[in-house]
Amino acid sequence: MANAIFSCMFKLKKGASIPDFLAAAEKLNKEHISKQKGYISWQQCVDNDTWADFCTFETMEDLHLFLQNSEEPNEFALAFYSFINMPSCKTNLFSVEKLHK
Repeated sequence: MANAIFSCMFKLKKGASIPDFLAAAEKLNKEHISKQKGYISWQQCVDNDTWADFCTFETMEDLHLFLQNSEEPNEFALAFYSFINMPSCKTNLFSVEKLHK
């Protein structure tokens, strides 16, 4: 049962190309996120100008390992981040049991 979710809410930089951003997000998921231990799924949502990514992992341990493996941004992450207004970015870790800080 999946019980660990990483959520990230953000806005894109002014003038960012949405098709290029979506391609970069898909590439990051395909080439990095989906290859992590315990990965289950990735969802992306948008509401007006606020975007949200949700990555689901089997365990909180798997999620923490993913975050450790992502500390050094790779080429796919750097391409993805180049579209994001970083000061607008807010992240949370949560599970079925509780919110993790």
